[in-house]
Formats: sequence, structure tokens, C-alpha cells
Amino acid sequence: MAKVYDPYIYGQTGKSEELYLEAKKVIPGGVTANIKFFEPHPIMMEKGSGSKLYDVDGNEYIDYLLCYGALILGHGHENVFDAVFHQMRESGTTIFGTPHILETKMANKLVDLIPGIEMVRYTNSGLEATLLAIRLAMAYTEKPKIAKFEGHYHGGTNEFLLSVNPDLEEAGSEDKPNAVPESKGIPDYFRENTIVLPFNNLEAAAQILERHKDELAAVILEPVQAGFIPADPEFMEGIRTVTEKLGILLIFDEVKTGFRISLGGAQETYGITPDLTALGKVLGGGFPVGAVGGKKEIMMVSAPEGGKDILTTGSSLGKKEVLFHSGTYNGHPTVLAAGMATIEVLEKEMEQLLASTQTLRNQLELVYAKYGFDMQTVGMGSIFNIMLTKEPIKNYRDTKKANAELRKMIDEKLLRLGIYTKPLNRYSMSTAHSQQDIARTVEAHETVLKQLRR
Repeated sequence: MAKVYDPYIYGQTGKSEELYLEAKKVIPGGVTANIKFFEPHPIMMEKGSGSKLYDVDGNEYIDYLLCYGALILGHGHENVFDAVFHQMRESGTTIFGTPHILETKMANKLVDLIPGIEMVRYTNSGLEATLLAIRLAMAYTEKPKIAKFEGHYHGGTNEFLLSVNPDLEEAGSEDKPNAVPESKGIPDYFRENTIVLPFNNLEAAAQILERHKDELAAVILEPVQAGFIPADPEFMEGIRTVTEKLGILLIFDEVKTGFRISLGGAQETYGITPDLTALGKVLGGGFPVGAVGGKKEIMMVSAPEGGKDILTTGSSLGKKEVLFHSGTYNGHPTVLAAGMATIEVLEKEMEQLLASTQTLRNQLELVYAKYGFDMQTVGMGSIFNIMLTKEPIKNYRDTKKANAELRKMIDEKLLRLGIYTKPLNRYSMSTAHSQQDIARTVEAHETVLKQLRR
């Protein structure tokens, strides 16, 4: 039987469908990243302003996707625009291709704000940051393997595309998860050299780490899984203790949580200092960015003193004694200007952002309870997700207890009412979301729940 979709797709977004079909002729699947797709077709956006998105059909949406959390100030914040235009006008260029003062200025800001950062290297995405972090860990420890947690996503590369969202039939036992490839094109090598751990299960994770301690360079984890399932404090403390004892580096992937949990990231909130930290998203103020920070002795492995550069003609001495890291656009001045402006606004408005997020969560839980739906908001800081279950959500497998089909139906109906996030995705808040936005969002949810209850 053919799938039946909510009529918003055909009644309100006909031009989106038309443009999507055009895109499919020249772009595989019609999208430039798999995460942008949802059935029967994604909505093509034309404009953003503050907390709002506007599609090619002229529909207005309150945006809770916010470029998967990157736009913490909303769309087109005046301070960000001013900083970007000022940088380009004053510098006379978009990029130098040389060192520049903003690199040091941002690095000093990150060192001041984030407990685990003593030195910084820039990249162009969160994925590049996590890749650099594991290369640093392997170079520093001289060990060949990494461990990640089931349900955690660290970017779309071979080392990490394992057991992000596995079928439970393939996933193995809760205490000993299997490494399940999440994509075609992943050689067995990576499945054999990436160890998968159970999240929020300290005893089982510690046993696996003990068994592989002599080959593991690092454990990488999202302190808040998928941006919305917080680690238990006892689990975080235990993982830090175990990794230190076994000589395994601890990497926090704070691409999602950086500047969204607190200005110092999840590590500040938990009071746990990792050896390395990967950042992205919010750090770029809406531009592509990534950064790795960490302990000085680890970060210095990448220092290029002595002419150790594989790309310089005639330079061959000492190449094997240094970690190579490069990128034409690393530390892009326009991006760092946008990021600095974003952080400066957050230093003034973070408290209000967190309060607004909690207000929305509380009101949504009340309205779902009013209409008899089992629901809880799960999250931390300015990110949360709606889980249609009363069962505790502690890890990836617990999310399977929630009613995903009902949630997808609700999300599709909310799109028709002007509430935007990709169906089944988490909600990210911004400083641009107003009390009127919150009230309108809650009202839209209530309208949908009334329909479903009837």
C-alpha cells in the first residue's frame, strides 16, 4: 500500500516539490546532505529572519532546527552581520591564507571559557575536528584504536559511522554492543578497529575498556548523546577515572553542546575535564567551522617547528616526528569574526536563553498531559527532544521505547501550522525565540493533539 502523507505537502508546498524534482536531476536524491531529506520531499527555504524561516511558497515557520543547532542567535543577527562586514571591509579580503590576529583572539576566548582547553587548532567542520582529535590521540599515545559509544554521532566518516542508529537485531547485547556499519563503503578494518561501548552503563563500559586498554588511544563521546540525552554525572565521573587509570585519552565531542549547555560547554556543567575537546556549529556563527582544543602537551604534537611540512618542496627531515594537520580555510577570518560576535551576545543572553528553553519544555509537557499523551521532554541547556513515552531515556536503546510513528505524524501536522523542525528531530532554541513564539508553538501542539484525540 502506498504511503499517505499529510496534505501540507501538496496543499502548501507545491513549489517546494517542483523545485525538489528539478534538484533531483542534477543532485543525487535532490539534497546535498542526507540529513536534509525527509519524505515525501524536503521543504525548500528562501529566507530567514530571527526565529523564522520562509519557504519558496511563502509559508512562515518558527524554526527549531536552526541549522541543526548552529544558529543559536537565530537568522541574520545584526551583531553577526556587522562583525562579518566589518572584518571584510577592514581587512580588504575575505581570507589571508596566513596567520591573523582573530585566530589568537578566538583561541584566547576558548581557553578562558572552556575548562579542558589550553591550546587550539581550527578546522572547517565538526567532522574535521573529531578526526583531528583522534589523530592527535593516536599520535600522542602511539596506540591504534578508538572507542565510541552506541548511539553517538561524530561525523560522517568511516571511523565513526558505526552503531549510530543500529537495528537492535544487529546491535548485540546491551553490555557488549556490536560495531554495526551505518553506511555502504565502510571497510571491515574500521569495524574491527573501532570499539563500541554502552552509554550510561559504567560497569559494562569499564570492562570493555580494561580488555582493550593496550590498543585504545582514546574514548570519544558526546556528553549529551545526540544533543539531548544527558550522561549521568556518576557515569561521566567514572569514565574520566577509568580512562585516566588505563592511560586512554578522553575526547569530548562538544560540536552540538558547545555554547548550548553553558558557555563552558557540557564539561563545565559536569565538572569533568577531558583531554581533548571538539567544537563546531555555534562556534562559527552560521558559517562552517570546527576546532580542537586540549591539554598543551597533546596539542603540541601538531606544532610544525623545524620545517616538518609534507607539502613544502625539499622538506623531508622530521616528517614522521610531527602530526600533520592543515586546511586552506582553517581559522577563516570571516568565520571567526562571526563566531566572536556570537559568543559576545551569548555572554549577555545565555541565562535568558536557558530560561526560555525550560519554559517551552514545561508548557509542552503540560499540554501533552492535558490531552492524555505519554510524553516527556529530554534534554539539557538549550536543546531538547520530545519523547512519547514515560519510560526513562538513558541511551540509544531507550529511545526505541518511544512512539516514533505518532511523533512523526505530529511533526508533519506541525509543519502545516508553521512549526519547523525536521520530523523526529530535536528542538534547538535561539535567543531570537520570543515568548510569542513559545505561545504560538504550544498552541500549535495543542491544536494537533486535539485533532489526534478526536
